[in-house]
Amino acid sequence: MGQWCKNSHPKLFPGDIVEYPRNKYFSHFGVYYGERDGVPYVAHLTCRDSDTKLLLYGRALRSEVKLDPLELLGKKYKVNNMLDDTHPPRDFHGVVKPAIEDMMGREVTFDILFHNSEHQATLFRYGVKKSEQIDEIYKYIMPAWKKLFKEKQL
Repeated sequence: MGQWCKNSHPKLFPGDIVEYPRNKYFSHFGVYYGERDGVPYVAHLTCRDSDTKLLLYGRALRSEVKLDPLELLGKKYKVNNMLDDTHPPRDFHGVVKPAIEDMMGREVTFDILFHNSEHQATLFRYGVKKSEQIDEIYKYIMPAWKKLFKEKQL
């Protein structure tokens, strides 16, 4: 979708989905919000207690949408508007920005499978919750679960 950028800056437009690689399997996502005093910001779903310990069972009850400087989330990132071919992006100033501002500070349950940062970013941009990285994992999990269910072990 876009090239990983490190020490170079891709052209960002308000409402673009920004993807930050975290490890071999997962990325963190946010929505480009625009600049404040010349500093670019990203709105993203994050755990309030993220610096204290790992998520238990892939869930964190104390999560929220925050605005942070673009490069605070990582120096390596790319634009990944992954659903533009199938879903029209919503108007940033009329819909996305007010939705972000409405969510900021509210407590949200983060769930790795059902409401992660990618789900939140696509919900803001398109009005649709989707996580392609979780869909990819399901391709491998579902056959194993199906087998266990068939053998009455699940």
